[in-house]
Amino acid sequence: MNYLKTAKCYIYIAVAVSFLFSISLWFSHNRIEAIFVGLWVPSILSFGNFYLLGKTRK
Repeated sequence: MNYLKTAKCYIYIAVAVSFLFSISLWFSHNRIEAIFVGLWVPSILSFGNFYLLGKTRK
């Protein structure tokens, strides 16, 4: 069970880093790149959900 908490923590850290990087790109006037990086957030969350569901079913 401790493994799942660690995996969730890494997933949330990756989401936060992606979100903050997207915000920093947006305010440095790289709008297209910011939107591209901002789309990583739901992708990382979806992959994390898929990964964690696979681990809990075994």
